[in-house]
Amino acid sequence: MSAPTAAGVTATTAPTRTVTAANGVTYAYRRFGNTVRGVPPVLFLQHFRGNLDNWDPALVDPVAAQREVVLVDYAGVGGSSGVPQRTVAALVHDVLAFVDALGPATIDVHGFSLGGFVAQELALVRPKQVRRLVLSGTAPEGGPGIHGLAPAVHEAMTKDDLDGEDVVFLFFETTPASVAAGWAFVQRYFARTEDRDAPVQLRVRDAQLDAITAWGVPDPSRSARLAALRQPALVANGDHDIVLPTDNTRLLGELLPNARVSIYPNAGHGFLFQYPAEYAAEINAHLG
Repeated sequence: MSAPTAAGVTATTAPTRTVTAANGVTYAYRRFGNTVRGVPPVLFLQHFRGNLDNWDPALVDPVAAQREVVLVDYAGVGGSSGVPQRTVAALVHDVLAFVDALGPATIDVHGFSLGGFVAQELALVRPKQVRRLVLSGTAPEGGPGIHGLAPAVHEAMTKDDLDGEDVVFLFFETTPASVAAGWAFVQRYFARTEDRDAPVQLRVRDAQLDAITAWGVPDPSRSARLAALRQPALVANGDHDIVLPTDNTRLLGELLPNARVSIYPNAGHGFLFQYPAEYAAEINAHLG
């Protein structure tokens, strides 16, 4: 069971709210956690085909015990109105419209997978607004081994209906300990029984797949742009990520001027769901 946050609200009970931005999109989001410390909220940016319910309460709640967290659906995803975006650049301006509507002058940003692509670009576009970065299971633009994805990964990711087997295959290692952690995560995914987010439509899959594929086109000049990011960054992954190969995490650590790399053993793309307590503690220490 999730631990309560300082306000007594958890990821499984936080109400879903909406805000309409200047771009005309009404965004579905959840905002909760510790507001006493007066530190910036942490904006959580989701992975491919993910919605508000796909965040692991075992990861989010310990972070929310220290500060406010904000979970949001991109335009056209889950409970948000509008059209799904087909490029990372469009996703960035989509997220910025939401942030402007919500109003925080400064934010910390945690991006997972596709959300990590968006987090990098968001910090480049708004360097004064983003204080610190957490980049989980993600890659720089044009990073190694991400254009087109491996055939088995592509097949599992793009099924019309994903099931628990697909989640465990994509996010976890093949060892017994990691597989067991994967099924435990799948159970936590269903912990929220009321006010669940709207299902993610196939049009989201198709649009986001275009964004991921375009991001993966090799181009060293694009990844070199990361030298402009001076924010402290925590860059983490499992030691065997089959979705966005772990070498990309190490490369991010080299490209970002102020980064610390953390690699979790016996883990894959979903390392943050295999080690939620440990990674939440690392996030909290990094954000300060």
